[in-house]
Amino acid sequence: MPFDGLRVLSLESRRAREMEGMIRRLGGHPFVAPSVQERALGDHRDAVRFVDRLEAGEFDLVVFLTGAGLAFLRDVVAAHMSVERLAAGLRRVTIVSRGSKPIPLLREMNVPVHVVVPEPNTWKEIVDTVAARSERRIAVQEYGRPNREMYDALEALGARVTPVAIYRWELPADREPLREAARRLAAGQIDLVVFTSSIQLDHLLEIARGMNIEAEVLNALRHRVAIASIGPVMTATLASYGLAADIIPNHPKMGSLVKAAADLGASAVRAKRAP
Repeated sequence: MPFDGLRVLSLESRRAREMEGMIRRLGGHPFVAPSVQERALGDHRDAVRFVDRLEAGEFDLVVFLTGAGLAFLRDVVAAHMSVERLAAGLRRVTIVSRGSKPIPLLREMNVPVHVVVPEPNTWKEIVDTVAARSERRIAVQEYGRPNREMYDALEALGARVTPVAIYRWELPADREPLREAARRLAAGQIDLVVFTSSIQLDHLLEIARGMNIEAEVLNALRHRVAIASIGPVMTATLASYGLAADIIPNHPKMGSLVKAAADLGASAVRAKRAP
């Protein structure tokens, strides 16, 4: 089997069960520790104001970063007004979708998608997409935290950027699996870890720091544990902690990541642990 019995850690949350099944089918021993909880903001005024501003013609272009964010936006709006008001406002502007996940929800609302940001779907591809267009009054549906680098780059193009915050990333309510992940890393009980988003590493190290084993976890990731990164943003986050990605898939998708980790994992572990 491709993983050949490697002990594989994943910090996936929303698709945790799917991730566990994929690793197991490919011959790995998975330990999945959900690391992120998506929480809708309690204050809905920005979402309601966003619809009002769409209707007032204040935006030329709206960027949707995540399907989850769009779902939160739709549900928040539904508690205050007809979702058709949101949909009608969106039909008046250019819609940019970061990858494919927002598209089904937009189609359900009968909102056309004008541009799909190409792989690897990072903020840099979004900026390149906007640079090739004339629209400069831009609303961005944020994901779990602000992306100041992207906003600065868009503003450098002459854009007026309005972030629309709908939800935030937090540590999960049940943090024991994440603590166990940190313990296993520090104790040398993990061979390979697959990261699908930067916040997973941030939260893992935050938990390890609270347990006073952050140095041990980082040492394991540097010297003993092979690291599979889903793409450029994750790889850059690893580098910010002094870590390197050992495996990067050709396509920034979860399935491609797990397949690449299965195919290359054993050799990556051997290389990492070589004297």
